[in-house]
Amino acid sequence: MVATALLVDDHAGFRAQARVLLRSAGFEVVAEAEDAAGALETAGTLRPDVILLDVQLPDGNGFDVARAVLDGDDPPIVILISSREASDYGTRIDRSGARGFISKAELSVAAITALVRGDP
Repeated sequence: MVATALLVDDHAGFRAQARVLLRSAGFEVVAEAEDAAGALETAGTLRPDVILLDVQLPDGNGFDVARAVLDGDDPPIVILISSREASDYGTRIDRSGARGFISKAELSVAAITALVRGDP
């Protein structure tokens, strides 16, 4: 069975690149969202296995979205992404409940699959 993914980022060009990476990693990208409200609605409706979630969204932030979707039954794996580095966010990444963080500059099939598998 192929794992499903929701891609959340407000930049269409980046979503196109990330979609290719997710598909190369073996995921079926079932939807995309460009803001926090769309992410929450889509995650609740489609219940993807994985959410690739930008931290900086036009109507909120990925930390709050992550906490909201992870609070439900059978939560997805959430991977936070940003054009900033993890150190810019201090402890907010750990407190969000997300599986991990990948800077957009470091986003790759290997990085995605390692976090999904739970590799350190």
